[in-house]
Amino acid sequence: MQEKNAISGWLVIDKEEGMTSTQVVSRLKHIFHPTKIGHAGTLDPFATGILPIAFGQATRTVPFVMDGLKTYVFSLRFGQATDTEDKTGQVIAQSDKRPTRADIEAVLPCFVGDIEQKPPMYSALKVKGKRAYDLARQGQAVDLPARRIHIESLRLLSYEGDVATCEVVCGKGTYVRSLGRDMAVKLGTVGHLTALRRTACGVFNESQKIFLAQLEKIEYTPSTWDEFIPIQAVLTDILELALTDHEAQAVSCGQALKTADVVKRLGRLPEGTLLKATFEGKLIAFIQLREGRFRPTRVFK
Repeated sequence: MQEKNAISGWLVIDKEEGMTSTQVVSRLKHIFHPTKIGHAGTLDPFATGILPIAFGQATRTVPFVMDGLKTYVFSLRFGQATDTEDKTGQVIAQSDKRPTRADIEAVLPCFVGDIEQKPPMYSALKVKGKRAYDLARQGQAVDLPARRIHIESLRLLSYEGDVATCEVVCGKGTYVRSLGRDMAVKLGTVGHLTALRRTACGVFNESQKIFLAQLEKIEYTPSTWDEFIPIQAVLTDILELALTDHEAQAVSCGQALKTADVVKRLGRLPEGTLLKATFEGKLIAFIQLREGRFRPTRVFK
């Protein structure tokens, strides 16, 4: 049996079209044999782009990436709606109407801010314990309730023929396929996505990307290959508390810190404040102020 490697850190995979996020993780398991591995933010099989992969202790910081903003570039073809809301589905509606560039730019502000969005029936959301896409593939009607999402910005990059290419910066839980669907309906027509690429996910972007094909050519050994992005890269927005040797030992054992000692260094902080506790530059734990005490909520090895 292959021995597991105690790797901790991140890789930013540029996912190819046609692969699921789970398949990417499976292939990385074969390359690195990590003790733990997970991805942050599922990409549809037809989508490409940034898929952050967490290894080892980094899996405990996945929520910080998931909760961050994500940037997508998508192409929306007007005139046909599909059941999957993208090019992989079956055509379910057609329209001869095509908007002008001015029409498209006029409706974009309607989709910026906190808005309601009805998820696609081909999604991983669960309905009575079953995935919506499984029910849809069985021919069952799937009616998912609208959810509140956040769109930070939405702009038109180009419009050629019947295809509009846009860039959206959005929050957690946004379905870009459904955004395209709703834009087309707002313009008095129907449409579906022909391309979708994620260019940024939380703190990660295309400048850090690496392809699976590149990784499959390496002969990985922990002593000769060290290209992992440090865990702290995803924690730049969290206030840091540098610990003394004694404090680091105490926190590693799950003990709370003296409030007065923390206040001396960082000043008074509001209840619920989350800190990243470090020792000699290494992440030791997350510490949160609860009921007047700074208690470790998650300790890293």
